[in-house]
Amino acid sequence: MTTVILVIHIMVAIALVGSVLLQRSEGGALGIGGGGGGGGGFLSGRGAANMLTRTTAVLALAFFATSISLTLIAKTPQNTGTIINSTGQSSGSTTAPALPAPAAPAEPQAPVSQ
Repeated sequence: MTTVILVIHIMVAIALVGSVLLQRSEGGALGIGGGGGGGGGFLSGRGAANMLTRTTAVLALAFFATSISLTLIAKTPQNTGTIINSTGQSSGSTTAPALPAPAAPAEPQAPVSQ
């Protein structure tokens, strides 16, 4: 789940950067960028500006939503056990098998005299 949200988060971030870079400058910045009069710009006109503004707002909202969800997922403790351990039952007994007792060393025999 975390991986899916992280991939979506990265794609939204890339799209957000792209939509911000496509927008026209509002002036300032020593008169550079965005340009002034004369028509024929790539996405010129009020309709394109509204579309880009709405797209940027939606992408920003999605970016914040994925950021908050990733934070909440990272905050919750993760169960590191297996499915078998979480159910409390296994196919056999719930205790570990007993190890066989080590064999006692053989008693030394006295030499047989003839």
